[in-house]
Amino acid sequence: MSEVAKLELNGQTYEFPVIEGTENEKAIDITKLRGATGYITIDQGFKNTGSCQSSITFLDGEKGILRYRGYSIEDLAEKASFIEVSYAVIFGELPTKTQLEKFEDDIRKHTLVNEEMKDIIDGFPKNAHPMGILSSLTSALTAFNPKPVDVDSQEAIYNAVCKTIAKFSVLSTWVHRKREGFPMNYYDNSKGYVENFLTMMFAIPTEEYKVNPVVVDALDKLLILHADHEQNCSTSTVRVVGSSHAGLFASISAGVSALWGPLHGGANQAVIEMLEAIKADGGDVEKFIAKAKDKDDPFRLMGFGHRVYKNFDPRAKIIKKAADDVLAALGVNDPVLDIAKTLEKAALEDEYFKARNLYPNVDFYSGIIYRALGIPTEMFTVMFAVGRLPGWIAQWIEMRLNSEPIGRPRQVYTGENLRAFKEISNR
Repeated sequence: MSEVAKLELNGQTYEFPVIEGTENEKAIDITKLRGATGYITIDQGFKNTGSCQSSITFLDGEKGILRYRGYSIEDLAEKASFIEVSYAVIFGELPTKTQLEKFEDDIRKHTLVNEEMKDIIDGFPKNAHPMGILSSLTSALTAFNPKPVDVDSQEAIYNAVCKTIAKFSVLSTWVHRKREGFPMNYYDNSKGYVENFLTMMFAIPTEEYKVNPVVVDALDKLLILHADHEQNCSTSTVRVVGSSHAGLFASISAGVSALWGPLHGGANQAVIEMLEAIKADGGDVEKFIAKAKDKDDPFRLMGFGHRVYKNFDPRAKIIKKAADDVLAALGVNDPVLDIAKTLEKAALEDEYFKARNLYPNVDFYSGIIYRALGIPTEMFTVMFAVGRLPGWIAQWIEMRLNSEPIGRPRQVYTGENLRAFKEISNR
């Protein structure tokens, strides 16, 4: 007999089925709750509510586990490229050598962006926030690709995936070039995806740009670590917007906007801003460690601990070495990053932090890497979006293929009861 949950309400008992996932996660299916009882549930922020059944990402915060399509994040970061991982996240399996080569070639076929997109970029002031520009440009792709994706056609889905990955990377770098006042660079089909991204970001016409393999490896890993993260704010946004049958570009644009929020994608930016504030105050790290320990002090260390991972962030263990390698390879001399290393040492050795699981997380290390690479702080969330793109695509496709109903949360109304209308002369 299948497991059921019983609800006793006003003297009546109602039964609801229990759903169990492949990793033994259990959920009470309350789909018919309102119809059966006239009641709804309240779960602000949906912290205890499953919005879907998904086969893309498994996350166990208590045990520090993250897997894409069943593959451990440790194996993927060590043995695969970002494009390989993107293929697996979107299509469900790691590609064969032939599939990977074709995927890379098919992405290259779509890397040219319509020149009229430059007119749209030119309409933004130079100091516009990069995420605002990126969201607008992603949405604008709909105008150049008005035909909706036929989700019943594997070929149409595949072509849409290649086109989205190709153009999003180019537009992301163009956002940076706009802010710097540099000419827009184009994709070089003789280079790989990450090499291209770095070249489009930083190459200038007056001198040769050489890509450092240590930097390529670190950025490749960072993108892999951000590829998907279950039903977070931006991913849920993509699915809800897509549930209205809004197109892929429009749904991803909404995801970019959700990621923009400082409580979501802005965490690595907040890390650097905190480090710069410590430097501006004189650079006394011990003073700020003491402030962090003082429960009456509003100061909080940014980039330490995680709201989902309760013991450690598996991504942080992977990217810590990459951060060390980048700093060593580039020989960066930056007092802000020196402060970061001192904070890291304290968090890893101080019993106060260890007892509370306030370990450096992926945002801490990604902020360090991006700063070392010379990426402006306001571009950090754009880098996050580039990594998260395959997850957004996969979630949108899964939602459409599962024929999920349009997202429509309920509410408990707490406003005024029926009131008589007053003529304006009597108000």
